[in-house]
Amino acid sequence: MRRHGILASIAAFTLAAGIVLVACPSVRAEGVVKATNGDWETRCDTPTGSRGEQCALVQNVVAEDRPNITLVVIVLKPVDKKKPLMRVVAPPFVFLPTGLGLKIDQVDVGHVPFAHCFGSGCFSEVEMDDKLINQLKTGTTATFIVFQSPDDGVGIPVSLNGFAKAYDTLP
Repeated sequence: MRRHGILASIAAFTLAAGIVLVACPSVRAEGVVKATNGDWETRCDTPTGSRGEQCALVQNVVAEDRPNITLVVIVLKPVDKKKPLMRVVAPPFVFLPTGLGLKIDQVDVGHVPFAHCFGSGCFSEVEMDDKLINQLKTGTTATFIVFQSPDDGVGIPVSLNGFAKAYDTLP
């Protein structure tokens, strides 16, 4: 798999909308890379109207055998200090009823629905509990499963190399 660091603005909705734009190769990535831990980048930006900088962990992965399938995985700690969030942006052609599946080191973690789609991607978001955070910190590979049709599931491996350190240092 090929990894590319990308990120647009990192505010609640601004982040989600910005990542959709970044999924298009013609759009320039925004935010500043503050750190790289393994395969994860910490990108930060100061959104319009915000008092401070917002940061997120980001990894972009392109499926080797299907270059039209790209995932952007974003982990952030909201400024309101609620539970951390994981947002995943999948291609716009995913089969929506099946949602997004996740396995960590081949152990099924579950499925979540896609919340909404824009022209360049469909978004899924989940509040991360301590169990999921620990699985990500101690795992080696998170496999996200998207479907192009009811019978065509594609597992996209995302490296967890560096996730623990990156997460622990995320502001």
